[in-house]
Amino acid sequence: MKKNKYVVYWLLTGCLLIFVMVLVGGITRLTHSGLSISDYKLIQGTIPPMNEQEWQEAFELYKQYPEYQKLNYHFGIEEFKDIYFWEWLHRVIGRFIGVVFILPFLYFLATKKLDRPTIKKCLILLFMGGFQGFLGWYMVKSGLVDRPDVSHYRLAAHLTTAFLTFAYSLWVALDLIYPDRKAINIKIRNLIRVGLVLLLIQIIWGAFVAGLDAGFIHNHWPLMSDGKLMHETVYIEQQPVIKNFYEGKSGVQFVHRYLAYVVVGFIALIWYRTRKIQTSSLQEKGLKALLALVFVQFLLGVLTLIYAVPLWLGVAHQIGAFFLLAAMTFTLHRFAK
Repeated sequence: MKKNKYVVYWLLTGCLLIFVMVLVGGITRLTHSGLSISDYKLIQGTIPPMNEQEWQEAFELYKQYPEYQKLNYHFGIEEFKDIYFWEWLHRVIGRFIGVVFILPFLYFLATKKLDRPTIKKCLILLFMGGFQGFLGWYMVKSGLVDRPDVSHYRLAAHLTTAFLTFAYSLWVALDLIYPDRKAINIKIRNLIRVGLVLLLIQIIWGAFVAGLDAGFIHNHWPLMSDGKLMHETVYIEQQPVIKNFYEGKSGVQFVHRYLAYVVVGFIALIWYRTRKIQTSSLQEKGLKALLALVFVQFLLGVLTLIYAVPLWLGVAHQIGAFFLLAAMTFTLHRFAK
């Protein structure tokens, strides 16, 4: 750790910035600000409109697209400025993350602070960051065609890639913080791997819920509308029936709602199985954080549903998923190396 401390600080700074990016991204989505900037200028786009003429030009450009024409036709310039701010901030943070990743990487490369395995991992991170930026524009583009909504598939890809980039950044940092290998319990490691996969699937379906605005229906718990475990709208909105579970609002919510119980139960199983073996203090801390965070996240999910996705709860639920993934990544690392 000592000889790599600046590299570790760099990677953890990247993790922090991705966290901020996800936070602002959540606000951007929940305030319906994501389609307010309908072009993409890598350099010029860093500076927002600076006078009334530039604001009017940006507003006129916004008026050409479906969101204004079908939803926000009542907007004046001041309302436009409000939504423009969040999308602009989201993009600026993305550019800043790119600079923070690339420039120090080149410095560490030039000063030979990185060994060959770490260089390979950092190149993967740089690719993931670039791909994440591409997915952001690819997602926005889907909402500029004929309807004022982005593709929920593209939103899920954009959000999940951000989570994966964070998790991998944290993993590479942990490799440098804890370079010494130890004997591992393969069964427990594999169990946690399955837990990570389940969590990522749940995050993807959470993004589907967000992209389809499926959190605004069936705002009841523990049952769906009309006191039903599975409301009939779950299987009649789309044809064939299977399509409901990845394109229908009710079906997508149904999957996300009940997969939450699976994730909670599986993490509880991981904790129970580790009671039977000797664990280190770091492993124990990871397990306790994992168990606590999954229950907090479950509660946030229930409250977000019951109160029909108020801004602060929607953002808190997204951030809860972020911390839960961080705890899962840390715990897996401590049981895998």
